[in-house]
Amino acid sequence: MSELELEAELLDVARAAARAGGAELLARYDAAPRGVATKSTDTDPVSEADLASERAIRTLLAERRPGDGVLGEEGGESTAADSASGIRWVVDPLDGTVNYLYRYPQWSVSVACEDADGTLAGVVLDPLRGEEFAATRSGPALVDGAPLVRAAPAAEELARALVATGFGYDAAVRSRQAAVLARVLPHVRDVRRGGSAALDLAWTACGRHDAYYERGVQRWDIAAGALVCARAGLELRELAVREGEPAGLLAAPAALADPLLALVLG
Repeated sequence: MSELELEAELLDVARAAARAGGAELLARYDAAPRGVATKSTDTDPVSEADLASERAIRTLLAERRPGDGVLGEEGGESTAADSASGIRWVVDPLDGTVNYLYRYPQWSVSVACEDADGTLAGVVLDPLRGEEFAATRSGPALVDGAPLVRAAPAAEELARALVATGFGYDAAVRSRQAAVLARVLPHVRDVRRGGSAALDLAWTACGRHDAYYERGVQRWDIAAGALVCARAGLELRELAVREGEPAGLLAAPAALADPLLALVLG
């Protein structure tokens, strides 16, 4: 099998997995929240819907790709019985759990697969809108299977840029993030905080935002969305860990990446 054929096969599996997870979430969306617990802090929830979505995704991956490993936000990492494939799936079964529980319509399912060289294929699915963002390592960024076309021309200067970001659950981290926001806000058109990092990245790729930055994101939050951004021609910058601030990611067109990075780093 060629590299292109493998990527196409993996993208097909990622799409099916995302749809399986999305179906579980939609089936529970209008019901009262069930089985809500917390994780890292009292404001970081996980619900029965998160768990059902991840179970559905893992079941499909076990059927379609039994030799691969899986890293899921809720189920942790499981190593495939046959690790010869060298492929690992990275899954966020519900990115934006707080939004989901509040019926705030910005949440998604993120499914990506990676090898030793990085991400091979990824899908960000918005179940409420039925909108799918996808990409492979060698192919173009896609929206609902068609080549991605930006919603608006990219801003050429930071002062005209609409910037997306997000905040952590830890109060001390949020305090530092607020200081960064205070630096960024006077120098951009405006800032948006949606609540799903995967969708923020996908929307940045298609021009609903001009740029995105966030610290405290995990691999499962950004694996698929970052690939979509990269294949859409955006530049990615890693935000390294520093005192009081976890690692993160910045995505922006070339003209905006370094000026925004300078503001974020202060």
